[in-house]
Amino acid sequence: MKTIDGITLKMMIISGANNLFNCYPEVDALNVFPVPDGDTGTNMNLTMSSGAKEVINRNDTSIYDIAKAFSRGLLMGARGNSGVILSQIFRGFAKGLEGKNTIDALELADAFHAGKEVAYNAVMRPVEGTILTVIREASDALLDAVNEQMSIEKAFEILLKEANASLLRTPELLPVLKEVGVVDSGGTGLIKILEGFMVALKGELVEKSMATATSNNSQPKVVGEDEDTNLGYEIKFRLKLSSDAHKDGKKTFAEKRFTNVLSSHGSDLIVNVSETHVEVKLNSFVPGSIINYAHQYGEFTCLNIVNLSEQEEFEEKAEEVAPIKKKKYGLIAVAVGEGIENLFKELRVDVVVSGGQTMNPSAEDFLEAIKKCNAEHVFVMPNNSNIVMAASQACDIQEDCKASVIPSKTIPQGLVACMMFNPEADPLENEKEMSGALKTIKSGQVTFAIKDTSIDGVEVKKDQFIGIQGKSIVCCKEDRLETTLCLIDSMVDDMSSIVTVLVGEDVKEDEANKLLAALENKYSDVEIDLKRGDQPVYSYILGVE
Repeated sequence: MKTIDGITLKMMIISGANNLFNCYPEVDALNVFPVPDGDTGTNMNLTMSSGAKEVINRNDTSIYDIAKAFSRGLLMGARGNSGVILSQIFRGFAKGLEGKNTIDALELADAFHAGKEVAYNAVMRPVEGTILTVIREASDALLDAVNEQMSIEKAFEILLKEANASLLRTPELLPVLKEVGVVDSGGTGLIKILEGFMVALKGELVEKSMATATSNNSQPKVVGEDEDTNLGYEIKFRLKLSSDAHKDGKKTFAEKRFTNVLSSHGSDLIVNVSETHVEVKLNSFVPGSIINYAHQYGEFTCLNIVNLSEQEEFEEKAEEVAPIKKKKYGLIAVAVGEGIENLFKELRVDVVVSGGQTMNPSAEDFLEAIKKCNAEHVFVMPNNSNIVMAASQACDIQEDCKASVIPSKTIPQGLVACMMFNPEADPLENEKEMSGALKTIKSGQVTFAIKDTSIDGVEVKKDQFIGIQGKSIVCCKEDRLETTLCLIDSMVDDMSSIVTVLVGEDVKEDEANKLLAALENKYSDVEIDLKRGDQPVYSYILGVE
């Protein structure tokens, strides 16, 4: 085809989102660190699902209208650095389509090039060998090769071919990938999306896999997995029947067979047939199969898919609440674990956003938290390096107040930043003092390895315990207590005065007491502050001041 419109782009988005959903565990598995928090695939999947949800019920024929709605959904649902960068790619893509109803291959190339530019500009220090490299090299290759006669399908073949070639080169650009023997996970996720786009361009649609949905309890349930509790989808479409089926590569329409097939895949079927069009309404748990089948007979002029379960939630009306006068300051911190959440609340934090490793909050989660603070000035502590970008994106797009990110990358950094907050000081002074405090503390974590690998010169064996400081694995041992003492020993120096230990949910009291006794015996001149954090994933979170 020479051009595509909004309806085609909508089907590409749904297909791309479904393909990523089916493959996100594979993307997660590419995590460089052998820790149980590889979540690039999960973050990109949730981000992409948020974008697809924005367009699935729209019937716009304008490609810009669909791209703009998709971009808005991605921006709101962006999770993790990979999700934020993905949202920025398609934000630029949408900007490149502004005012257009349809686009050809030249305009498609320009749009992806604009997406690359916006994504690079959104990252303060772009790192090559990542998703950024993949979109840059792929979009540049397409822009160099495209011409006026090129079909959309051919353009996508060029884009996808170069994206795959670029992905294979990522280990040469990012040494840690080469050391571990993997390609970039974010770039892999992007390719899964583009592969889904390509399937839709060929007139088919990638379906969600039930097996993938049941492999991770944190993921949304797939339609059809449990028909007793899921109402499925309402599908409405108007199909222009092919006037010359053989020439158009379509099948000859037979009303009886068409109706029988749809009846076998759904319920509450209504079919109206004229000489040139067929209009359909039905409920089904497999909308992709319905759409693929119908597309064999013509082209869609209108298509609407409604998740009936979601629609029921939207119909519930929230009670109106009288506006409350804004207070001067609001504090937001990201944390998980009852003990850690309580620590932040004791330090004047108004809203604790649940999240951290393996469950990064979205930009929309931060927007809701900022609104809930009802304050003139809001400070956000992400407490995780993979959450800073989503928090920053939320602060940039919110309009309720002056919101700033204190770029804490660990729980100890977030706690020490909160300690420096002064409700009597002005906002600029608070931001300066809180941000400055991040440099005064060293952070470490103890968890277990999920695979054998060699990284940072340390041999890691599956199920052993590993001690991590910053982005480096310091030690790996069979015994958790021994690992923790080894990590703390590497962090404490002559200038250290306080060691804070946050005990995870998997550590029993007797082990925690042994650790406390060992630390008090070894570091008699250092204050040891051991508290129950009850966090998952990490047995111990450490802070050394």
